Amino acid sequence: MMDHSFIEKLQAIVGKENVDATKAGRLVYSYDATPGFQSMPDAVAAPRNTREVSEIVQLCQEYKIPIVPRGSGTNLCAGTTPSEGGLVLLFKHMNKILDLDKENLTITVQPGVITQDLIQHVEKEGLFYPPDPSSMKISTIGGNINENSGGLRGLKYGVTRDYVLGLEAVMANGDIIRTGGKLAKDVAGYDLTRLFVGSEGTLSIITEAILKLIPIPQSKKTMLALYQDMEAAARSVSSIISKQIIPATLEFLDQPTLKVVEDFAKIGLPTDVKAVLLIEQDGPEELVERDIKLMMDICLQEDAVSVEMAKTESEAEALRTARRSALSALARLKPTTILEDATVPRSQISNMVMAINEIGEKYKLNICTFGHAGDGNLHPTVPTDARNHEEMERVESAFAEIFAKAIELGGTITGEHGVGMMKAPYLEWKLGKEGIAAMKAIKGALDPSNILNPGKVFAKESRKRVVVSR
Repeated sequence: MMDHSFIEKLQAIVGKENVDATKAGRLVYSYDATPGFQSMPDAVAAPRNTREVSEIVQLCQEYKIPIVPRGSGTNLCAGTTPSEGGLVLLFKHMNKILDLDKENLTITVQPGVITQDLIQHVEKEGLFYPPDPSSMKISTIGGNINENSGGLRGLKYGVTRDYVLGLEAVMANGDIIRTGGKLAKDVAGYDLTRLFVGSEGTLSIITEAILKLIPIPQSKKTMLALYQDMEAAARSVSSIISKQIIPATLEFLDQPTLKVVEDFAKIGLPTDVKAVLLIEQDGPEELVERDIKLMMDICLQEDAVSVEMAKTESEAEALRTARRSALSALARLKPTTILEDATVPRSQISNMVMAINEIGEKYKLNICTFGHAGDGNLHPTVPTDARNHEEMERVESAFAEIFAKAIELGGTITGEHGVGMMKAPYLEWKLGKEGIAAMKAIKGALDPSNILNPGKVFAKESRKRVVVSR
């Protein structure tokens, strides 16, 4: 438990009303959206400004108290679970849009701003913030930055990192620094902005962000391509990209996922096909018309059973919403839902999906697969029950083989969910001992006391690679 003097000093910084050390208050922040991980913090605090964050960090350094910065807790890698206790930092007071600069096409925000609120705010001004994680209705910009979140529009527009121009951050010693700015070019020194994005709160605490905006696309069209052959769907993805067409969205759902999503959304999704591709293009009207026609022809040439166009924007939005609801739909099947992400080169999507299905059969698991086919980022998902320890062991073994297969195919263990605690045991498979050593050197230099989100990213011991037998 925390020293009483620490709590008193913490209350002096942020006010008694912004510190919660009750059991009920701490329990709320003992877990995030990742199943199977829970650990009680010693207290929860909600700073009101950057100065208070700095003072809190200095206090935690004095008492050697771990700090876990937290947004809405929607991450799926146990990145905000306080695995070593300590202090959870909430940003509910630091949730303001500070500046919308139309001349420089930037928006400056605090970390507690909800992603969808930001998107809607700039769209009213005819501007566009593309990163769109499925959790965007409740996720925060601070959380998006720490996890380098992606989304359905990632193929064409990139991920969060591609839109962060500058940051204000509090370092582990309490120093407040600024990186980048409202600049199209800046090569002054190390690129700390890109280093901090995706660092999962282990290198600094982000208190402000300058984000890049672009003009809102003039038009958009959406279509659904239906397949009875998984390989034909994968070939369509490769053919579209090889023809130098970059759609705004190119999503994949397999039949098990389709059935569950349709039962949940009830919008008339086909459930008698093996896979579908949800494809969107946006931009100037002439370009959209041309690209949609070309992609429709490609899908039919690659043995799509049919291609259906959304007739209205409401139909298109229903399709997008259905895809975003895949996790929610699957979560209805069993008490626990393990959703993972593994990314492979686009040319290996078919091989990866087939491998996932084989692994599911091997371990007698129902694995549903969906994801961002355009950038090779797949989400194999297992409905299970954490109370069934024998099944959970099979789930863990299955995912270990899935990660190993992704790396074997030239891919990675995570495309957008982050490492946190969930993927930490597998990180060395991807980076090697030398890569882990380089990362630890950075962590040790910036946070020598290891108080910033300890227990994340780095596993306490390396994990032996699973040999995948076929």
